[in-house]
Amino acid sequence: MIGVNAMDASNVNAVQDEFAVEVNTAGNEVPGTGQNIITEEEYKYSQEVIKKLSDYFEAKVVGQVQLKFSLIGAIIADGHILIESVPGLAKTTAAKAISDAVDGRFARIQCTPDLLPGDIIGTQIYNQATGKFENILGPVFANFVLLDEVNRSSAKTQSAMLEAMQEKQVTIGGKSYHMPEDIFIVIATQNPIEQEGTYPLSEAQTDRFLIKEVITYPTAGEEVEILSRIETGAISRVDPPVLTIKDVDKLQDIAAKVYVDNAIKWYISSIVVASRRANQIANLEIGKYVRIGASPRASIAFLKMAKAAALIQGRTYVTPEDVKQVSHQVLRHRIGLNYSAVADNVSVEAVIDGIVNSVKAP
Repeated sequence: MIGVNAMDASNVNAVQDEFAVEVNTAGNEVPGTGQNIITEEEYKYSQEVIKKLSDYFEAKVVGQVQLKFSLIGAIIADGHILIESVPGLAKTTAAKAISDAVDGRFARIQCTPDLLPGDIIGTQIYNQATGKFENILGPVFANFVLLDEVNRSSAKTQSAMLEAMQEKQVTIGGKSYHMPEDIFIVIATQNPIEQEGTYPLSEAQTDRFLIKEVITYPTAGEEVEILSRIETGAISRVDPPVLTIKDVDKLQDIAAKVYVDNAIKWYISSIVVASRRANQIANLEIGKYVRIGASPRASIAFLKMAKAAALIQGRTYVTPEDVKQVSHQVLRHRIGLNYSAVADNVSVEAVIDGIVNSVKAP
């Protein structure tokens, strides 16, 4: 049995009290860490930007609070997001709404089985006038790229995004082209219920998404609100952007300064390690369903998303609750379940909860 409960951890309240100096006008460093403290001006700025993003989203999408949190969190953490749900739950609308809020370059790619890699990243075209081949860049060169129904494209086409998502560059004809230096975020959607004409994403590609969000049906009241907004034209109305790329860039810089105590880092690491050894953890019956655990990318995603979660909630330090809050989004596409889980109707979220609860929080 592995001792995942043994951690270098202090009391959460002590951490909060010690680092509750969240608005420091001097902008100096946290003692002994070399990390800058968020100034009062930066704190107020971040809250204003987050509110603008939230308000813009709510004007276009009814409900879906968790999806709003994940999309804003992904933008703050500068990571890619995979959104999954049955048809008609505003996946594309939500993705476009959060992109439209920022005055940047937006590209939508509708994935189909006959979509080719060159249709996404670009290709070489022969110029008869010059007698030479010219590299033509594809729609992937944008600040926000929406891959709609990504699982409808072939594995070859899906793999064309791997270099762009991880290295933020693509290679065409032996020459490398870099993505936009400021912001480059891929928002992919997929439909889990259809099998004909679909190609499941590989583990190598899903791991490159910072988080995965699964959305559910709206409530009866939310559905009535959707009908009312359709009647008034509020959903289809085109509103101007409320933020610039520089605003998002600065927000990301501020998020990077959110303080993470060493005990929280140990907590994150212990959760990820526990996912790899779930079947060895005492009193974790659900661990027998885990086929493969999370990679170190999960730890990085936990760190980034926990910082984003703290900032969204108006704090400049991370608590264990922030880590728990983002555990489903970070791990649901990184933990592989075996056939026993399918046979016993055990969800990956239930497994994640079991793993997280098995690790003692600081």
